[in-house]
Amino acid sequence: MTSAFPNALMVHTPVHASWLNQVEIYFSVVQRKVVSPNDFTDLAQVRDRLRAFEDRYNATAQPFQWKFTTSDLDDLLARLDRHNADHQEASSAQPAT
Repeated sequence: MTSAFPNALMVHTPVHASWLNQVEIYFSVVQRKVVSPNDFTDLAQVRDRLRAFEDRYNATAQPFQWKFTTSDLDDLLARLDRHNADHQEASSAQPAT
């Protein structure tokens, strides 16, 4: 590998890193929007389509603004707890058949 890519440096990263999810999402988009259907006649077409997608993606991509806060999560979990408690009470109040 070093003879073919002298600038390449192998780096072992954690497999459960949060950035890995983003990489998987990106490649999922590439698979669905660029590579499928697999109707290429040669590798040059694959290269050209991938580069065109990369150019368009880089030109239109916007940072994601996450608005779900930890207090929002606390509220959601409290609502789920209340819902589950109400559901358990309702099911235990019904007579067994």
